[in-house]
Amino acid sequence: MLNDRSSTLSLLETRRSAKPRDLTGPGPTEAELDHILTIASRTPDHGKLHPWRFVTVADDQRDRLAVLFRQALAKEDESALPAKQVKADEFAHYPGQLVVLVSSPVPDHKIPLWEQELSCGAAGMNLLLGAHALGFVAGWVTGWYAYSELVRQAFCQPGERIAGFIFIGHPSHELEERDRPPLDVVRQPWAPLAP
Repeated sequence: MLNDRSSTLSLLETRRSAKPRDLTGPGPTEAELDHILTIASRTPDHGKLHPWRFVTVADDQRDRLAVLFRQALAKEDESALPAKQVKADEFAHYPGQLVVLVSSPVPDHKIPLWEQELSCGAAGMNLLLGAHALGFVAGWVTGWYAYSELVRQAFCQPGERIAGFIFIGHPSHELEERDRPPLDVVRQPWAPLAP
C-alpha cells in the first residue's frame, strides 16, 4: 500500500504540461486513448450529468481541420497576415493525438451551470493525469480557435462550447519545471465575519 501511495504521489508531483508545438509522436494507441478517456471520466459530477464530451480528431482529419481554421480565420480576421494562416495550419497538424474537450452543460437543471463547468474542467485535468500515468505528456490550450463561432459549430451542439484542445504525445525535449505559486500565496485560513 505504501508503494502505491508513493507512486501516486510521484505521479501527481511530476505531472507537467507540454507546449503542443513541442510534442512528437506517436500519440496513444486506440486502447491507450480509451484508457485515458475512461480516467478522465472519473471526475466529480454532481447529478451524474457528464456535462462534457471528448471529441477525438484523427491524424487523417488534420488537413480538414486546417481548412476549418483557415475559414474561421478569414471570418475572424479578414486582414490576417500569412504568418497567422501558417500558424493555424501548424496548430491543426501538431503531433500526437488531439482531443477537443467540449463543455456540454445540461440546461435548465437544478445543478447550477457553474458546477457543471467545474466538472468539465476536472475532466480535463483527469485527462492530463491519465496521459501522464501512461507515459505521455499533454498540452491543453485554447487560443482564438476555441472562441471562434465557426470552429465551435464544427465541434459543438447548441449551448456547448470548446473548453480546450488537448494534444497528447511525447516531449521532444526535457520539460522544464515552471514556477508554482508559493503555498502561502494561495492558502489562507478562514476569517469569519464578526457577528
